[in-house]
Amino acid sequence: MNSRVLHAVTGRLSLRPPQEESLKRLVRALETSPDLLGHERDIAAVLSTLKAEFPTLEDFEREFPSLCFALATGVGKTRLMGAFIAYLHLAHGINNFFVLAPNLTIYNKLITDFTRNMPKYVFKGIAEFAQQPPLIITGDNYDQTGAAVDDQPQGFAHDVRVNIFNISKINSEVRGGKEPRIKRMKEVLGDSYFNHLANLPDLVLLMDESHRYRASAGVRAINELKPLFGLEVTATPFVESSKGPVPFKNVVMDYPLARAMEDGFVKEPAVVTQRNFKASDHTPEEVEKTKLEDGVRLHETTKVELLTYARENGVKPVKPFMLVIARDTTHAASLLALLESEAFYEGRYAGKVIQVDSSRTGAEEEEMISRLLAVESVDEPTEIVIHVNMLKEGWDVTNLYTIVPLRAANARTLIEQSIGRGLRLPYGKRTGVAAVDRLNIVAHDKFQEIIDEANRGDSPIRLKQIILDAPSADDKKVSVQVGSGAAARLGLADAAPAVDPASAAAYSDSDGGEAKPAPTPVFTTEAEKQAARVVIEVIGKLETQRDLVPTSGALLTPEVQKVIQAEVAERLKPMQGNLLAGADDAAPVIDLTKVVAKTTEIVVQQTIDIPRIAVVPKGEVTTGFRPFLLDVSQLRLQPGEREIVGQMLRTNEQFTLAAEIGLKEQRPEDYIVHALVDFDDIDYFTHADLLYDLAGQMVRHLQSYLSESEAVNVLNGQRKTIAKEIHSQMMAHFFEEATEFEVQVSRGFTELKACNYTATAGQAPRHFRETVEDVGRIKQMLFGGFTKCLYPLQKFDSDTERRFAVILERDANKWFKPAKGQFQIYYKLGTEQPEYVPDFVVEMDAFILLAETKKRDDLKSDEVVAKAAAALRWCKYASDHARNVGGKPWKYILVPHDEIAESKRLADFLRFEVKD
Repeated sequence: MNSRVLHAVTGRLSLRPPQEESLKRLVRALETSPDLLGHERDIAAVLSTLKAEFPTLEDFEREFPSLCFALATGVGKTRLMGAFIAYLHLAHGINNFFVLAPNLTIYNKLITDFTRNMPKYVFKGIAEFAQQPPLIITGDNYDQTGAAVDDQPQGFAHDVRVNIFNISKINSEVRGGKEPRIKRMKEVLGDSYFNHLANLPDLVLLMDESHRYRASAGVRAINELKPLFGLEVTATPFVESSKGPVPFKNVVMDYPLARAMEDGFVKEPAVVTQRNFKASDHTPEEVEKTKLEDGVRLHETTKVELLTYARENGVKPVKPFMLVIARDTTHAASLLALLESEAFYEGRYAGKVIQVDSSRTGAEEEEMISRLLAVESVDEPTEIVIHVNMLKEGWDVTNLYTIVPLRAANARTLIEQSIGRGLRLPYGKRTGVAAVDRLNIVAHDKFQEIIDEANRGDSPIRLKQIILDAPSADDKKVSVQVGSGAAARLGLADAAPAVDPASAAAYSDSDGGEAKPAPTPVFTTEAEKQAARVVIEVIGKLETQRDLVPTSGALLTPEVQKVIQAEVAERLKPMQGNLLAGADDAAPVIDLTKVVAKTTEIVVQQTIDIPRIAVVPKGEVTTGFRPFLLDVSQLRLQPGEREIVGQMLRTNEQFTLAAEIGLKEQRPEDYIVHALVDFDDIDYFTHADLLYDLAGQMVRHLQSYLSESEAVNVLNGQRKTIAKEIHSQMMAHFFEEATEFEVQVSRGFTELKACNYTATAGQAPRHFRETVEDVGRIKQMLFGGFTKCLYPLQKFDSDTERRFAVILERDANKWFKPAKGQFQIYYKLGTEQPEYVPDFVVEMDAFILLAETKKRDDLKSDEVVAKAAAALRWCKYASDHARNVGGKPWKYILVPHDEIAESKRLADFLRFEVKD
């Protein structure tokens, strides 16, 4: 039963691995020490039993059993509390929970997250709570709601009651020896609500961010609630003292920040300073201003990187913001004035800064809070938030990317508390783009101190280091969209920025003459451009008519030209009636035949035919499961009687149903196999051998710690639970094989996609032949001056790529670096199937190349091998298609970086062709 509930809660709430492991450890604790579920127990004996199960557990540190689950910020502690409550109710019938929040921010957040129909509702997916959601009783309504619910019969309306209270409020009420209001307040029942809670037989205490109030007076009052047990969740399992941090002694699950970063659940934090910066050479005011300016430099770069990422991947844009930590409210107010002034980046941030602290009251406070809560919205203007101490745990945002601490703090506290606010990822997972996955902490004056702290053996994290150069014109970044050369030639795109004249003048073109200026656009009037745009739209539609236009060259045939002209004329009519025929029978504004012919000619010249290829199974498809060893390490099922208890609503009469009762099977394995074949995707006749093999493994596991009769008891009573666990593991070994595959080519050519780049603002593109001195900055540069590239500008990931482009300009017919989504080649890497974007596409006289340049050391890596295999398959299918339509075959070359030198010819690299 408990195993079934565990899997149900884990699956329905989509728990992450560390959350799932935490829930499993709670289950183990309850199975190891069932006395946790009753009040008649010896606390010392319970502790002794659990210490044997959990090596990190030393002491409960309370008058009742209390277990701490230490999970890094950003992993999802609130969702875990929801999972604890759902499991304890469904598996053990526990109905009463008391949730403690450390402050008003988290208190309000918990109420929101425990309220049905809210975006982050913690019980979403738990069917039992869909019709009968838990009743939420808060520190603001308990005297009405909490008492009233007791008038209803057990099992009616709300079975589960979640009490949410703010410990800081309780603390303030017990100062000076006063009892907290919940202890003083007399209820309708004639007793205090506190005593009502203390008398509940099944109260479980959940403590959120418990490190903040462990030693407070309010918690001593909470001891008198006499809960069955407590569950603490925190990212910081220690209490600060005058002698340093004092670790919790009741931790049973420790998932530190280092693990969360390693597993990719949070951003990568990095500490930032300026190169050769010595704080002692500057006044405190100068240090502060430099940190703010460098923070803004990082913020603006991140803003552009996020925009480029969103454009490239077709996802929602993310607006980043910067957090400034002030010393006090007076300091915060002076910072607000500075950041919005003309003296700071010409007043660029006027109206984009909010100050969040206790100095705001009334309408100002309401406006501050509403802006703060909306800071994730791209429509909300705030880009900088200044705070003193209000933004602590529980403020969940995903778009905090830069933190500038201006308040004195020791390095460990600064690391732990500052970064905790910014670790959540906007897309829920890492993107692989460094700027999108990184949180920057600007700490010029504490840089080395923070690095030393992070490098200590007991440090929770390892920080990346970023050294900024002094401010320069290279700081500001922009997101640049570069259309294909065809659009530029036709005059349909804004002219690409010209190559730096000094750079261009230093290089002659491939014919040995002076560098040529960009060609004049073919169409100059708005009427011609309008018609040309429609021609391109029609060509895009014709891509899918492979019989009519198997290649781009077919667009030039008289037959297709007529089709294009007719469709364009039809589309232009409603757009501009007098475009094709002048008013009062005057001459037409444009010659449509010439516009169609010229536009098509340039599109064909400025493209390389890239087919759209899909591989689909043909004929009989075989599916099945490969043999494997079961993972039974977490399964410790126990024998027992299980009953389902029901209660009549009108009469309150109870009834029971016995557990799964079936015929006694001949062999132990039969219990499992007969349950497994109930799954729709398991065919007994096909999988019989595998099913009995897996069932045998499970039976041997059960018999390793149970007697034969006890094992049969478990198999008989929990066969469905066991089958579900085995089936879930089988899915990881599922295969689908076809006797043959059919390659479907839906398009013979595809329009070249626009490229999206992040580049340095105000910096003219360099000539591609210009030697780059600082190769580490090459990713920030744009290059132009090409004559054979199908885009006016390109960006290179390395100087190796730039030097390869020099060779292509000399020896290729056409080439370009493709944008994401141009090829739609996918490769298998573990359980993922990422898209592969080749470095270069190169057309030569006799064939077309996909070319990849790689460090020699990386050539044998799993990722490079998987990409090469996928590219090779694609080239084979593309070559087969080309053979049928009179096109050029495709080849794939994988070139080691140290082989690329301008003295070599393109043909020299064909020896690196990848073959079967």
